Amino acid sequence: MAKDDLLTQATGEGDAARAIFERFTRRLIGLARSQLDVRFRHKIELEDVVQSVYKSFLIRYGDGMLATEGEGGLWGLLTCITVRKCADRVRYHRAECRDLAREESAPAGSDYVEPWRAVPGREPTPDEAAVLAETVDHLLRGLDGDERSVVELSLQGYTAQEISATLGRAERSVRRLRERVRKRLEELRAQGT
Repeated sequence: MAKDDLLTQATGEGDAARAIFERFTRRLIGLARSQLDVRFRHKIELEDVVQSVYKSFLIRYGDGMLATEGEGGLWGLLTCITVRKCADRVRYHRAECRDLAREESAPAGSDYVEPWRAVPGREPTPDEAAVLAETVDHLLRGLDGDERSVVELSLQGYTAQEISATLGRAERSVRRLRERVRKRLEELRAQGT
């Protein structure tokens, strides 16, 4: 069956692309697997390579840039594109900044802890929570009910516009109060309180 027959046997372009996809995908994945060293297989998804091959083929075929004779010619073209895509991906992962040879594994049996496991959680420690509560309490002292509400809503992540709408206060007064509280917080930090 000629390539053009394969592409025109279906009624539309989507059907033609699907026919090519169904006919060659497994073989192209196998070819890509044979082209990639085992070290690269955890970095390069075989299906992504094949999808890129199809994309390149269909774009160039649609633009009339490709001409092959028969199914063998189509397979040869897809094979050539696949081999080149694999080589490009390997070259990308061998670049000095990403070179697999530079990656190191933790020594077997060592007490090495991955850095991401040593990162503290987002929750504050009890001491940090106590300092935060004390600081917020200190900030809220001396504020009347509406001002206190503005600060509490600000701490909950509301914007000045949302606070203004919620409390029925002018947005400008909300912004000024927030700025005053921010300056007070900086003073407290400078004092070491």
